[in-house]
Amino acid sequence: MVHLDLTDKEMTILDEVLESYLSDLRYEIGNTDNLDFRNMLKERKAVLRKLANILADSKTS
Repeated sequence: MVHLDLTDKEMTILDEVLESYLSDLRYEIGNTDNLDFRNMLKERKAVLRKLANILADSKTS
């Protein structure tokens, strides 16, 4: 397992980037006709959502 030590500012920026990209992914998934590409985007979204949740949990700890 990897452990990252981030400052509060770094955590905030990472959170903003993740949320922005997740928003873009939702749009892309909804507008993609290619099933394989859509599935890859959904997998990516799930991983990034998990990372965003981990980051949010570490902010409250």
